[in-house]
Amino acid sequence: MSWTDERVELLKKMWGEGQSASQIAKELGGVTRNAVIGKVHRLGLSNRAGAGGAAKADTKPAKAEAKPKAAPKSAPSKPAKPEVVMETKSATPPPSPRKQIIPAGQPLPPQPSANEISPEALAKVNAVEKKAKKLSLMELTERTCKWPVGDPATENFWFCGLPVQQGKPYCEAHVGVAFQPMSSRRDRRR
Repeated sequence: MSWTDERVELLKKMWGEGQSASQIAKELGGVTRNAVIGKVHRLGLSNRAGAGGAAKADTKPAKAEAKPKAAPKSAPSKPAKPEVVMETKSATPPPSPRKQIIPAGQPLPPQPSANEISPEALAKVNAVEKKAKKLSLMELTERTCKWPVGDPATENFWFCGLPVQQGKPYCEAHVGVAFQPMSSRRDRRR
């Protein structure tokens, strides 16, 4: 199946009317729902998230208003308005601040869930990490603790390597931190 101009126009029309990708695929024939979604994405059509096609309708009048206002002005001022529209349309949110990476062997800063982990468990983890085998990824087996320590981008990154607790990927100390009782997780959601 190829996307002819007629099929693309029908897709645009149906998408603008608020038809679902499945309905459009059925109407076009010989194309899947995912192919319709991909084409909509490549064409840059509105995603209609919660708007039911209203977002598409909102952008067209804005462009239509911009053209009549720009027409009486001289040609050099015309491109300025569409550029502003394009910038606001394609603006991305500012990048989120990058989290600090804690070097291997350093204590972790307080975590939101740390309130639920007993101080005894944290003390146990600190003691265990002092006597850990400090294995590389290639040295891990099904019987070694796979708890990562440090920043994977540095040479100081390692895995615990102590014997695992039966049926778990971690040693006893790391299981105490990684797995929480079901009741405490339920209470946290409320």
